[in-house]
Amino acid sequence: MYTAKGTLNRDDQLRKYSPLVRRLAHHMIAKLPPSVELDDLIQVGMIGLTEAIARFEPSQGVQFETFASQRIRGAMIDELREGDWMSRGSRKSQKDIEQAVHRLQQKLHRAPMESEIAKELGMSLADYQHLLAKVRGTQLVYLEDISGHGDDEDGFLDRHMGDTEADPSAVLGDQRMRIECGNDFERVRADRALQVAGFRYFHVYGPREQHKGRMASVAFHQFNQFKADGKVKLFGDYGGYGPGAQMRDFVFVDDVVAVNLWFYDHPEISGIFNLGTGRAQPFNDVASSVVNTLRQLEGLTPLSLAALAAQGWLEYVPFPDALRGKYQCYTQADLSALRAVGCQHAFADVQTGVASYVHSLAGSH
Repeated sequence: MYTAKGTLNRDDQLRKYSPLVRRLAHHMIAKLPPSVELDDLIQVGMIGLTEAIARFEPSQGVQFETFASQRIRGAMIDELREGDWMSRGSRKSQKDIEQAVHRLQQKLHRAPMESEIAKELGMSLADYQHLLAKVRGTQLVYLEDISGHGDDEDGFLDRHMGDTEADPSAVLGDQRMRIECGNDFERVRADRALQVAGFRYFHVYGPREQHKGRMASVAFHQFNQFKADGKVKLFGDYGGYGPGAQMRDFVFVDDVVAVNLWFYDHPEISGIFNLGTGRAQPFNDVASSVVNTLRQLEGLTPLSLAALAAQGWLEYVPFPDALRGKYQCYTQADLSALRAVGCQHAFADVQTGVASYVHSLAGSH
């Protein structure tokens, strides 16, 4: 449970208390609208658990589970507040209105009029209408959704705009509106530090990606393929690369989380950054790491790539015609921007990350 330095072992604690995160997320989501995703709550809850492990002090006399529960709930609540377009005061007013309408419906056995709702809330009709306009729900619409994507598909505005003369797309294109929004953002930046960090994720693999289906990582699919068929299939030679030698920048999800937490600890840094390892490795490395880790779990010795292929553990299949001309044979993240701002995180190579991932997958089966 503790390391040689007397601190909590992070991996052990993450495994032990991940059910606590799920339990708290299920308890919280029961009180939330359907738009909130359970997986999102669990994800931020795991970040809260990671922070709790890093900050826990046994000398404080508090049990770790109690301390962690507060951190996990806090992380979930912060995420919900950040995603809420309304202020806490406006959200309370909206709830007061809903409760007043419910009480009047029970009493009158019909939908109440605005004047009756205003009287129930103890305010004038004009004040109620002003409050109603303030708390009316707002929907976020992306610019690319303004128009349809096909000849027969209506855009968002076509479906929802009431006044045909009030064209929001014209407002969006109004240079004065853009300048004013820019001024507003500059005023916000002057009032408080605003961190805006974006990441271009390369080929991420690691625990809890089952929900991605066919879009899950190569390591995930190779693990399942080996468990089902006793071998892993790879593409043969293509694009000047030998069998299984096409290369990707495969990045372990633990490293992705670590970099995100680094930016969390450095709120003064903003920008767009590549998030890979900065080191391309062939698909052969992923496959051999998957197979050799599973072999070791069965008490067998690891084999070289050539031996794995010769003994039938790896099988190379002809490159599909449907992918010719559409397939990237090489990707590698340029980490110069990430390193320039001071993030010197050491990324796991495929052999280390995939071995850890396979142990996790094997333990869940």
